Amino acid sequence: MSAARMSAARRAAIDPPPPSPIAALPYAAKAASSPVLSPSARRSCPPAATACADLSARLTWLQSDGTITYGPVRMEPGLPRTPRGTFHVQWKAGANFMSNEFHEPMPYAVFFAPGGIAFHEGSLTVPSHGCIHLDLGSARYYNDHLPVGAEVVVF
Repeated sequence: MSAARMSAARRAAIDPPPPSPIAALPYAAKAASSPVLSPSARRSCPPAATACADLSARLTWLQSDGTITYGPVRMEPGLPRTPRGTFHVQWKAGANFMSNEFHEPMPYAVFFAPGGIAFHEGSLTVPSHGCIHLDLGSARYYNDHLPVGAEVVVF
């Protein structure tokens, strides 16, 4: 074996890649942290929708042609003001956006319904004024992956 190959082999033996944080979790922890959609929720969101939100289960997900591409993730709606129906993404805001009406932060807002209703980062235990709160990572993901015009179904 050449000196270069031996050196590379030694480095690989000394510096193995770090384990994936997900892979390091015990099976029970993975299962407990992953919300599951009911068959009724799956039927309530048409394949044409890009984002779905189940207000009663407090879950939301992204999909493409009916196949889930992200989620489901937990969310906190602003009941009773979160509207139900089929909408389309109107516009998106960045990390530092503030509500003009309530003067509260709405990081990574994705506006989809009349009255300034949006998906955005917020508390998962305190209801909003009508928006759908997501954890920070999910809010960023929705902002990055929901294009203007995408269909959003809230039920």
